[in-house]
Amino acid sequence: MAVFVLDRKQEPLMPCSEKRARKLLAAGRARVHRLLPFAIRLVDRSATDCAFQPIAIKLDPGSKTTGIALVRGSETLAATTGEVTTAANVLNLFELAHRGRRISEALASRRQMRRRRRGNLRYRAPRFLNRGNKGRGWLAPSLQHRIGTTLAWVGRLQRLAPVTAIAQELVRFDMQQMDNPEIAGVEYQQGTLAGYEVREYLLEKWGRQCAYCDAKDVPLNIDHAHAKARGGSNRVSNLVLACVPCNSKKGARDMRAFLSREPARLARIETHMLRPLKDAAAVNATRWALWRGLKASGLPLATGSGGRTKYNRSRLGIPKTHALDAVCVGMVDAVLNWRKPALAIKATGRGSYQRTRSDAFGFPRGYLTRKKRIHGFQTGDMVKACVTKGKKIGQYTGRVAVRASGSFNIQTQQGVVQGISHQHCKAIQRADGYGYSLVAKTDAIGTPPKQGTLRVPRSASPA
Repeated sequence: MAVFVLDRKQEPLMPCSEKRARKLLAAGRARVHRLLPFAIRLVDRSATDCAFQPIAIKLDPGSKTTGIALVRGSETLAATTGEVTTAANVLNLFELAHRGRRISEALASRRQMRRRRRGNLRYRAPRFLNRGNKGRGWLAPSLQHRIGTTLAWVGRLQRLAPVTAIAQELVRFDMQQMDNPEIAGVEYQQGTLAGYEVREYLLEKWGRQCAYCDAKDVPLNIDHAHAKARGGSNRVSNLVLACVPCNSKKGARDMRAFLSREPARLARIETHMLRPLKDAAAVNATRWALWRGLKASGLPLATGSGGRTKYNRSRLGIPKTHALDAVCVGMVDAVLNWRKPALAIKATGRGSYQRTRSDAFGFPRGYLTRKKRIHGFQTGDMVKACVTKGKKIGQYTGRVAVRASGSFNIQTQQGVVQGISHQHCKAIQRADGYGYSLVAKTDAIGTPPKQGTLRVPRSASPA
């Protein structure tokens, strides 16, 4: 991964290689400015003395994870044909994991406790029109969080590198077509079953074959995945096609019991029966708000379709990950140096205003500490603990969870280490609302990325 470089006035310079950064640190020409993402600050250079190349931030927005890529653009002119080839040299890859689902669950929990508290314990006259006007373009907090965290990291990367352009995948999901790929024309206005008998619709949906054994060109019956004898409904999402032998063998059993020995087929059928569309709806709702936020940065903003991204990835033989999808956004003729690890960034938040723990009925069962910082540390700080004696002797690096007693927990890559005294801890980076881990590089299509460990440089104290 490329190392971010700042000048003596903290102005961004061109990123350098890890080898170059080690030499600068060893020679005393640089200081560690930030640990994650790693950045150094030169003590003898100014931005006016340096040359710059075009650097772009590319985004692949997602409901749960947004891929971010920092690339250096270059153009090559063919001597024979005069054709200009655009190449993207990958500098850094990031995968930003949102916490929109956690926000939604927290709001639901708070709403339930409030209703319990107000509905059963005391009387209060009803109030009306006290919520205010949400206005045009209002988004739920869980959706606004996705936009806010993405824009925050775009701004952070602009402060670490001389970014000259931004590219965003402006994708739009067709939910009716995702539910029924054969829909076209006026059928968009008539609903899923307009013009179809239920049997004909199921024949097209399941490819005119048995869902349980893939038999074709045989008589097919309509079968209830969740049997009517056990409370199943007649909704189309509960209907599948089954050949006569499979239908007789299944009988009134539930589909999960019938396919208990074929978990792969069961998972495939359940996915085909009812595709979840919540993630697609979240991307559709936030795509233009994110576009307006990026446009406000003042940098040139280019957009690309999801089809273009998939075409570039398939043509160049690049595996599918969130970060590598971001690299393939827009018009790209070639991609260089994409085989490198990605920094996984998980939005964890900066704590909670809630000062109590609640029981199952919403009543407080315990109280939290009234201050965030204990002995100079707060939950979320990256610390390095060196324990020299006792049962927990060793070195531990990770996020700390503080206690009023001064005995902390440290979340490492290997797990949680409990009972580490604050006297053994040294802060290497203060809490910023995110957790970090390294995702190993992917060399070929189909190779799953693995979580790696974070190596902390010896000079890990930011200057």
